[in-house]
Amino acid sequence: MNKMIAGVLGLLAGALTGYLMRPSAPLIGQLPFGTVITRGANLKGLDQMLVPMAQSSFNHLLAGAFLGALAGVVIGHLAASRPKAGSGL
Repeated sequence: MNKMIAGVLGLLAGALTGYLMRPSAPLIGQLPFGTVITRGANLKGLDQMLVPMAQSSFNHLLAGAFLGALAGVVIGHLAASRPKAGSGL
């Protein structure tokens, strides 16, 4: 159970880190969460030029979530396999 909790916490922390570290568009800055999560599908008119930026931002979020979940599972596994204090090992 600890591995699952660590994995979910890692996923959330990684996704948040990936979202915060996403690239910013020149003169505009970082795109809002709604635009990032839809990969720019809701952009109309001239804003459609920002679709590649939205897709890149989504990829950062996804990569962060994957790496965070992986790190969380590894940390959870290491914590679970560690001998308990007073177990005589």
